[in-house]
Amino acid sequence: MSARRTRRWGDAMDALISLKGVVKSYRRGRQTVEVLHNLDLEVAAGEFLALMGPSGSGKTTLLNLIGGLDRPTSGEVVVAGEHIDDLSGGALAKWRSRHVGFVFQFYNLMPTLSAEKNVELPLLLTHLSGAERKKSVEAALALVGLTDRKKHKPAELSGGQQQRVAIARAIVADPTLLVCDEPTGDLDRETAEEILGLLQHLNREAGKTIIMVTHDPKAASFARRIVHLDKGALVTTEPAEAEAAE
Repeated sequence: MSARRTRRWGDAMDALISLKGVVKSYRRGRQTVEVLHNLDLEVAAGEFLALMGPSGSGKTTLLNLIGGLDRPTSGEVVVAGEHIDDLSGGALAKWRSRHVGFVFQFYNLMPTLSAEKNVELPLLLTHLSGAERKKSVEAALALVGLTDRKKHKPAELSGGQQQRVAIARAIVADPTLLVCDEPTGDLDRETAEEILGLLQHLNREAGKTIIMVTHDPKAASFARRIVHLDKGALVTTEPAEAEAAE
């Protein structure tokens, strides 16, 4: 653990997410493959950021660093005032449970559990009472429009409904940010737009900060800002061209 002081977060001048000089390398046999090259990025609280780039550009690696699923080889990763690149394994796991909600392409729901029990899973790691957990689960399912499907198991739900359950699970503990890896990649266009509209609603109305990896320009248009990566470097950053769900 380094002696760097945890930065206070919350002042208007501070970014919620700040990456400075981030390098990420992997060993492949005798070779070292550098996936991210001295990358700098700041994300303000309340942003909806889309990460785009060709396969192998480093966008999922970058998402994993922001979400605390991986560590940089060098450089700083600061989220909500915490140098997460400095945290021990146990401390990092606790930090993730408090601050990050994850949404993946393939839902990752427990097939034997109902929608409400799947959503409750992150809360089992907290000190909330059963009644408090139930109230939070009901609020999350209501927010994604699935109150009437709470007793259904994943096999009884459509793909879009399963992803809504996954989003409810991601937000039930009121995380600081949502990280989404191709959240609509397994859905048809109409259902994908419904899910993207839901994410946009969570950003605009609930104030959630969202980082989303996507290869789809239409999906990226739902974000507020688009960052393009190529060969491990940030090449362009721009506002989204369309406010897609207006």
